[in-house]
Amino acid sequence: MTHREVIKILKRNAVGVLPTDTIYGIVGSALRPKTVERIYKLRKRNRKKPMIILVSSITDLKRFGVNVDSRTKKVLRRFWPGKVSIILPCPSKKFTYLHRGAKTLAFRLPAKKSLRAFLKKTGPLVAPSANIEGERPARTVAEAKHYFGSRVDFYVDIGGLHGKPSKLVDLVGRRRAVVRA
Repeated sequence: MTHREVIKILKRNAVGVLPTDTIYGIVGSALRPKTVERIYKLRKRNRKKPMIILVSSITDLKRFGVNVDSRTKKVLRRFWPGKVSIILPCPSKKFTYLHRGAKTLAFRLPAKKSLRAFLKKTGPLVAPSANIEGERPARTVAEAKHYFGSRVDFYVDIGGLHGKPSKLVDLVGRRRAVVRA
């Protein structure tokens, strides 16, 4: 399946498994509530836990009503692009389907230039690891298929990935805190 085909499918509310800059993720449009709900069901994810959203640029944060002041922008530029997901305030009720009442969201601007270019065409994607919650993240498409089978719309296979989930940094409030190293 070509990148162009995957982009078309994702724009039609599809959910699939593809490599991110860290590990395989189960992805879908972050701007479509039904797609996000489908991923929660597929992963059997705790409904109170928000998901990480991949963005193509810092300006994508505006789409979620996230205010990026100069202090925050300085910190983001230190970590991004990179394998670090940043938790930021997202008070908008419009995005409750994403923040699950926490009024915060985690975003990542991927290190891979090709993935950022892909995201520019698809729009922001929710991208939790490709696994059932509590299980080991899939390192191959075969492992992802074990979890999801034909219940996802596509798989993009680039062989084995042996990365680890992104580092998670919380920028809410005045103190920066590492949530996941």
